[in-house]
Amino acid sequence: MVKAAHPKSKFTRAKAAELFAALAADRPDPRTELDFVNPFTLVVAVALSAQATDVGVNKATRKLFAVADTPEKMLALGEEGVASHIRTIGLWRNKAKNVIALSRKIIGDFGGEVPRTREELVTLPGVGRKTANVVMNEAFGEPTIAVDTHIFRVSNRTRLSPGKTPDQVEAGLERITPLDFKKGAHHWLILHGRYVCKARKPECWQCAISHLCAYKPKTPDPETLGKLGPRGPRSVT
Repeated sequence: MVKAAHPKSKFTRAKAAELFAALAADRPDPRTELDFVNPFTLVVAVALSAQATDVGVNKATRKLFAVADTPEKMLALGEEGVASHIRTIGLWRNKAKNVIALSRKIIGDFGGEVPRTREELVTLPGVGRKTANVVMNEAFGEPTIAVDTHIFRVSNRTRLSPGKTPDQVEAGLERITPLDFKKGAHHWLILHGRYVCKARKPECWQCAISHLCAYKPKTPDPETLGKLGPRGPRSVT
């Protein structure tokens, strides 16, 4: 069960709608950056992406999915076969075990088809709530929001949905996000966090929602700072 939202959100639903409208204008066609060809390969890709970059996962799965794009083919490939394709990904040995185990469970419990509900998806080895939400959103068009490190950071910095845990942030986002924006909310927030609201130094000078964001002080444009010239010496008293 998702815990109650953190009480210190600075947003009304109207202000949240303004925020998502700005993000939608900035990125009209948001989508996952993981490569996949069907719901099964999406499950595998998202499971492999834990503690790994999408770019790194895509490099590994390009050849893997070329030979195993169904649970039956993945099971036939075997654990060592999967491992040989994903050795460049963190925790690859354990992930190879999970890929084989989830393939076996999809065949045995779900007739070879990826289940469509969160309750069923989280029974798959290596699949937690976040992975289930991504699959439901991307593969089946459900308006779910999967809270990763980027969404957690953006939600807290902006005060859109502050929380101490991913569950708190997810609950807050579910409450504050207008229905028209729920399908794309996950993608807008994750891409914004990945490319603009970065962990070490948010690029506030090119942020589409800077005027709505509670984060202070805003990071200044480095080009503007450069044009100001060197600072004069501090006065000594």
